[in-house]
Amino acid sequence: MSEQQDPQEPHSLTRAEAEERAALLAVDRYDIEVDLRGLLAGERWSSVSTVTFRCHRPGASTFVDVVGEVRSATLNGEPLDLAALERGRLPLTGLADQNVLVVALDQDNTGEAQGILRTVDATDDLVYVWTSLEPDEARRLWACFDQPDLKAPHAFTVHAPADWTVLSCSAPGPVADATDGAGGRTWAFPDTPPLSTYVVVVNAGPFHEIRKRRGDHDLGLYCRQSLRPVLERDAADLFTITEQGLAFFGERFGTPFPQERYDQVFVPNMGGAMENWGSVTHGDDLLPRSEPTPDDRYWTAAFVLHEMAHMWFGDLVTMRWWDDLWLNEAFASWAATWAMASATEHTDAWATFLAAEKLAGYDEDMSPAAHPIRTEVADVAHAMANFDGITYYKGQAVLRQLVEYVGEEAFTRGLQAYFAEHAWGNTTLADLVRAVGEASGRDLEDWTVTWLDRAGTDTLVLQGDQLVGTSPDGGLPRPHRLAIGSFRRDGDRLERIASTSVELVGDRAQVTLPDADLHLVNDGDQTFAATRADEASTRALLASAGDLPDALSRAVAVATAWDLLFKGEAPARTVADCLIGVLEHEDSPAVVESFLGRTQSVVERWLPTADLAAVQERLADVAVGIAQRAGLRSAGLRALAASATREDHFAILDGAAAENTDLAWRYLARRAELGHAVEDEVQRLLKHDPDPEAPIRAIGVRAAAADEAGKAAAWAALFTERSVPAGGLTAEVATRFWRPGQEELLLPWAHRWFDEITSLPRGGLLGTMSLVRASYPTLADDDVLERARSVAESDVPAPVRAMLLMGADRLSRMLRARAA
Repeated sequence: MSEQQDPQEPHSLTRAEAEERAALLAVDRYDIEVDLRGLLAGERWSSVSTVTFRCHRPGASTFVDVVGEVRSATLNGEPLDLAALERGRLPLTGLADQNVLVVALDQDNTGEAQGILRTVDATDDLVYVWTSLEPDEARRLWACFDQPDLKAPHAFTVHAPADWTVLSCSAPGPVADATDGAGGRTWAFPDTPPLSTYVVVVNAGPFHEIRKRRGDHDLGLYCRQSLRPVLERDAADLFTITEQGLAFFGERFGTPFPQERYDQVFVPNMGGAMENWGSVTHGDDLLPRSEPTPDDRYWTAAFVLHEMAHMWFGDLVTMRWWDDLWLNEAFASWAATWAMASATEHTDAWATFLAAEKLAGYDEDMSPAAHPIRTEVADVAHAMANFDGITYYKGQAVLRQLVEYVGEEAFTRGLQAYFAEHAWGNTTLADLVRAVGEASGRDLEDWTVTWLDRAGTDTLVLQGDQLVGTSPDGGLPRPHRLAIGSFRRDGDRLERIASTSVELVGDRAQVTLPDADLHLVNDGDQTFAATRADEASTRALLASAGDLPDALSRAVAVATAWDLLFKGEAPARTVADCLIGVLEHEDSPAVVESFLGRTQSVVERWLPTADLAAVQERLADVAVGIAQRAGLRSAGLRALAASATREDHFAILDGAAAENTDLAWRYLARRAELGHAVEDEVQRLLKHDPDPEAPIRAIGVRAAAADEAGKAAAWAALFTERSVPAGGLTAEVATRFWRPGQEELLLPWAHRWFDEITSLPRGGLLGTMSLVRASYPTLADDDVLERARSVAESDVPAPVRAMLLMGADRLSRMLRARAA
């Protein structure tokens, strides 16, 4: 997997080339005929793309993007020389004012998730096909001008096997028997609005379908047949959150979603989601196989609303070039959290964002891989170079700080003006900033530069009656608008007695605070900064964070404790005790599972070995208590399954796992890790569990044992066979593989990991990034750290390089904490 351009790989479109082509052409429409019948029993996708376009300088030349086996091509009725096709570019010369290009293509690479994935469900042998075209994968499926600022209507005609359902961006017209003698049925879809090439879609297979009329929209849900029970279980929640989101965004953005039909398709082995216009595709690991926990329901809502926000910010109005990809993603994440907190049952969504996501953004922003939010993108190959926690999490947090800076009402007015002015067009960041600046009466140019063009995290420290800011680049800190909460003890609780607003411009701001037992800097989590209060407040926070009055203040306290550990300013045992103290009383569904996961990470990866057993046992006892709280039984039991140490823990899990297959797999993995013989129970569970991914979960259980054969089988599944679906299952198997206390067995595998990463074949972006991120070793010695740094400086793709640097930084911090 090399950063160098492979001479066999398609060219990567440069920004200069895109600008030149956009100035030369205007695309009137795409008429795309697709034949899926070769995918029922084989690997072939076929298409005929008819592109109608204008040339502003008749006689000029350009190229069309097309990757695959081109059967024929004509321009204005004249055959094109197919020998001129070179690395995904077919030259077009002597263009007329009005042009019609017709290209017939076959694509046999349908098994690597490069634009398309054909999967076969092992439980029933049914075939499903999904497409995902970001950033420039449409060219692998049909000839097109594959760049975001040449938008055009797309009309699809699709020939498919007779028992397949075909889904695209809108409702199909009448479906008829195919007339070409090859069997199957033909689906015709009407013109889309003007869309970029990367946000259209064709998905197909014998899907299970559920439809509901909600408000002004016809809502559809689809999944493979083997997951029918779980989709039917979750359909009511999915319809509710979809209806709430469409209503909220339509009102706040001043533009209702402009078509009646809105579909969501859950597909195998995707490892993410894609914002196709009117027909969002989700990886079906978003559908929990057992009864969903509060966290499961939160993340389902977050994914649904993130992709929905893109219907406006991404599809209706689209970035001109990939250097604004960060804005596209950060805005959708911010809007999703805004909608959840404002319009759904997830009213503590900002606390979940901090506890589950923003902390990862801080970690990355304080690592050697830190980069400005806004970066130059020279070509499409580097569009995803910074597809990371800084893009998503810091970007979202900075947008939230912008809302605080200008006010939510002004920000909303700016958004409405932006969507009204630029509907169906392309924009840059400057267009959004201008709209918000005009609505708020603020000049945002300096604010934009200082927040978006500088890497690293500011630190804000309460020193006496001043809030003092520093920046890691040595310059002045960014402007911050935030609150300092002051808390006084009242019995066993800390009560907020004041919230003091502070606007930091320059390196310090005067503050007047009441006497209190604890001052919490950035109470309300309005800005993106590492924070410290006075020494007495820090001691009180570490001892009593769980006594704070609401989920968000407790999340801010946990974030501060984590930062102390991350920077080596507090021992891992002290931070573990703080987090467990929070969990002893935590009853908010918004944060309890994130806190449990963070605590488990501290215990397993950061604690000195001598402390591990005792703290793990204490965490298991806390998980038992959580399982007894209203609405948190499943969350507590999952945590117990990861940390159980005594027979009474096992007795609780024995009873609960008998009626919950997801918990049963988790429990078996823990027992395997502890050295119990579990293979007979694995075999029984494989026969009992209807989940099509049950065999993958069995691989994870065997990987948890301190056994070379189990490790080797999991390794082969992850890296050689690539048979573990992207997303949650990849993370599960990898987590089971790297277990604490198995260092002697695992260190050779840690070295081998770097060999695997540098030799990974090119494949789908989501799957590759999912694998690298999830499988990074969690143990190391000095040689492993040196190997990590060395490989990061070698010829690997930019997203992988960033993950290697971040991983090495995290490992070195863990090793220091373990040695303390």
